[in-house]
Amino acid sequence: MGHREDLLEGAKRCLLEKGFARTTARDIVKESGTNLASIGYHYGSKDALLAQAYVALVENMSGAFGAEGAVEPQGAPGSLERFRWVWSNIVDTMRQPGSVWRLSMEVMTIELPEVREHLARAQREGGRGLVSLLMGVPEEEVSDESADTLGRFYLVLMTGLIAQWTFDAKTAPDGEVLTEGLRRIIEAATGA
Repeated sequence: MGHREDLLEGAKRCLLEKGFARTTARDIVKESGTNLASIGYHYGSKDALLAQAYVALVENMSGAFGAEGAVEPQGAPGSLERFRWVWSNIVDTMRQPGSVWRLSMEVMTIELPEVREHLARAQREGGRGLVSLLMGVPEEEVSDESADTLGRFYLVLMTGLIAQWTFDAKTAPDGEVLTEGLRRIIEAATGA
């Protein structure tokens, strides 16, 4: 690996251990075995590096949700069974120490423009990934319209779930509760 990759890997480890606000450039350099100048050279700033590291961590979470090489998703695409399976897997990752999702609550509150812009661009792709998984469509086939509607809906659900798990993990919903809530919404909307 070169300095760029070493920095990114070091930044990921620092984020999981210390969070965004408490990670310093010196922490990243120590963790990555690089030097301070390489942060500016490769990423522009420590905050831009941390933003990219955060996005990479979230993208790496896809293995828990049925990415290639992971357990085959349960339930037919678009079904309540698939919905339950996906959200149960997400909740399982929230229970793990050093959860990326808990880090997400901190990242959501960051007021640095370059970080917010970088993360805002990643939102559509995050929604696209959730649509792909839940609807059983290859990511490259998810239209921008679906990413901007259904994908955003799933991201809102994800954000609320992260918030509830961050504030009180003992009472936060799991995949079963979310699925029952969706089932009731469907019944009310269809009169079933």
